[in-house]
Order: sequence, then structure tokens, then C-alpha cells
Amino acid sequence: MRVLVVEDEKKTASFVRKALQAEGFAVDVLHAGDGVLTALQTTPFDVLVLDIMLPGRDGLSALRQLRENKNVTPVLLLSARGGVNERVEGLNAGADDYLPKPFELAELIARVRALGRRGGENKSTVLRVADLTLDTLTRLAKRGGAEIELTAREYRLLEFLMRSTGRLCGRMTILEKVWDYDFDPGTNLVDVYIRRVREKIDAKFEPKLLHTIRGAGYILEEQR
Repeated sequence: MRVLVVEDEKKTASFVRKALQAEGFAVDVLHAGDGVLTALQTTPFDVLVLDIMLPGRDGLSALRQLRENKNVTPVLLLSARGGVNERVEGLNAGADDYLPKPFELAELIARVRALGRRGGENKSTVLRVADLTLDTLTRLAKRGGAEIELTAREYRLLEFLMRSTGRLCGRMTILEKVWDYDFDPGTNLVDVYIRRVREKIDAKFEPKLLHTIRGAGYILEEQR
């Protein structure tokens, strides 16, 4: 599952990120509320962990706008204010769960996992672009009925590209989402894996689905 953590206390955000990653989650972090809506529009997150007190746009304002936009991503609210009124306000704004600070990391992980399962019940487990399919439960890829063998990293790259169908994916974005890098290692790592995935999903099939936008990145789509 991919989780977006929005927490302005950088030490807390770092602890949460490392704890979730240790449990197998892919984690992105923001330290202000202004970028929440954009992040959720560009990346399909399974759970949003959202602090209420944030610089710029506060968590409740971002949450209300999210729900007004019909985004149903499960949201776990965090707040140092643990009173009943604050919990009710957060739940009325559209939160799915509420965790007061300070909290135990084990409890946060359990709540995130529960929200991810709940949200997953309403999502198709099979991604599809043209005749390319990817079952996210079995991790089985097929094109034209033929099974495609993928390594763990190739699977993660293909899943990200398929969840971003029709959107341009830059190299830095791919490094962040697929490798969890927040820096460019200065290698051709992305290019190598793009070639490997393209060879497996496109070389023997038509139409071609994985396209290079020179100088900008890559896009997976059935071009007409």
C-alpha cells in the first residue's frame, strides 16, 4: 500500500515514515498542508495520514476540500488536541479515523493497515491498459492472455505506471515512488528498468503502450 504522511514535525514524520516502510508500505511525506490536494490528484494513495495543525493550509481545511472533490481516500487524522469536540470535528469533516498525539507507532501502523484494507474493498485489484492487465493481489501481469514474468522492482514500476495511466511520469517522480529516493543518484537506473519493462510488455505486442517523452519522462497509455 502507498501512504501519504502529512506532518510538519520533521522528526515525527521521519519516525512514522521509517516505521511504515519497515512494515512494507511505500511512504511519501509532506510537511505542509498546501500540497495535499495536488499530491492526491497525481498519485493514487491508499491511505492519508494527516496532521490537523499544519503550516499553510490546515489539515481540516484540506480534508474538507478533499471530500468536496469526491476523493474517498481513507484518512487517519493526527492531533495533539485529543478532546471529544476535536475528534467529532475531524470525523464530521470526513476523516475515517482519529489518533491523538502522542501515539504508539504500533497503533498507528495497525490503524493505517485497517484503513488500507477497508479502502481496498472498494477498489478493483486488477489494473488494465488496453490488453495489458496487472493483478495487484497475485502480482500477475498479462498481455494478450500471455503471462509476463516480472521481478519485484519491475512489478513496482509497472504498477506505478499503470496507476498513473495517461499522466507524464518524470524520472525524479519515478525514483521517489518506485525506489523511495528523495534524491537523484546520478545513474541511469530508471532508464534501465524502463527498458526492461518495455521489452516485456511491448516488444512482442501492438499497440505500443510505454512511450518516452524526450527530456520529460515516460507515459503509459494506448495512443490513438
